[in-house]
Amino acid sequence: MRAAGKAAFGCLVAVIGAIASMTVSAETPASPLNAPLPEGTRTRPLEWSAVPGWANDDHNQAFATFLATCPAGIPALRAGQPRPAALQQVCDLALSEAAAWQADAGKARLFFESRFTPVEIIPASGAGFLTGYYEPELEAARQRRDTFPEPVLARPGDLVTVPQGGTAPPPLDPALQAWRQTAAGPEPYPDRKAIWDGALSGRGLEIAWLRDKPELFITQVQGSARLRWVEGGVGRLRYAGRNGHAYTSIGRRLVERGIMPLESMTLARLMGWLRDNPAEARALMDENRSYIFFQLDENLSPEEGPIGGAGIPLTPGRSLAVDRSIWPYGLPVFVDVSPLVPSGGRERLSRLMIAQDTGSAIVGPARADYFVGSGAAAGDRAGLFRDPMRFIVLVPRGVQP
Repeated sequence: MRAAGKAAFGCLVAVIGAIASMTVSAETPASPLNAPLPEGTRTRPLEWSAVPGWANDDHNQAFATFLATCPAGIPALRAGQPRPAALQQVCDLALSEAAAWQADAGKARLFFESRFTPVEIIPASGAGFLTGYYEPELEAARQRRDTFPEPVLARPGDLVTVPQGGTAPPPLDPALQAWRQTAAGPEPYPDRKAIWDGALSGRGLEIAWLRDKPELFITQVQGSARLRWVEGGVGRLRYAGRNGHAYTSIGRRLVERGIMPLESMTLARLMGWLRDNPAEARALMDENRSYIFFQLDENLSPEEGPIGGAGIPLTPGRSLAVDRSIWPYGLPVFVDVSPLVPSGGRERLSRLMIAQDTGSAIVGPARADYFVGSGAAAGDRAGLFRDPMRFIVLVPRGVQP
């Protein structure tokens, strides 16, 4: 899950943050689904022929990913917008006739074309913004060692998460997304600096040990990790909650302070700077007060991706993290973007994705995070995603676009 962890849980630009500012106009349309869209957002229904690259996509892949989110009642890791009745009806049809629709790519394409209307979402800035995220693969220890001194913490029992759409109780800042109850009343949960200084020590929350704080920090940004135990075997870290403080982009701070230019920032270079400048890095990471807790999954299935916000394994290249306050899980979204690739240059990416994840840095009607996959190669590619895009939601027939 995108970080949060992830949530979920993400990309280098979730570390960097979106640099572009947004203008706001007075036009506010009705939402094509449940939640109202932010002021200045425009919607534009399209013909299928106007969706760039639609005919060349692998609709069978998209259909299989869509099916995974369709069953009703899957417990979400992070609750989002309720699924519209029309979308659930389309899901039920897909589940009942899956074999027929998957018989060939043409039938899968017909399924989407006959059940949805493409509606482009145009934010006040004029374009959507896409980043990428991945699942790190790390060495870890079950017990603390000199070479693995950094603890990964489980969710504390006294952490109270604010439900989707709710606010923290008075007298707390209503913007807090989690808190704890004490004898003196509700209070903010300790922030990153306090936790790293030992605020939760002695409670037996340690579930794994990593090499250093930068490795833990990036794992928290991505929202999950595959672990190779030095003692033998494998495991997986899954998002279990966060302390409720706002996310702050350390990459953006590095760019704003002139320490590292945005154009040359990569995940490897960022990690190198954090490790080469431990004192400055610690102070910088402390500025991100948000802190992610994990649960340990020992039943690692190598062929499956990490669990996303919707509560199901993510599919590389088909799962998308979106703003859960606006869009429901399971919503098909077509993206058109030209990101950089590790071999150099840019590559056109036009494909149907499924909203299956979320993240604290993924905010806005046309803001999304593209799940690339697991491992170092996926991380290299994910770190290059930071591009304007066209964001086209597939609105189920029967819902007013």
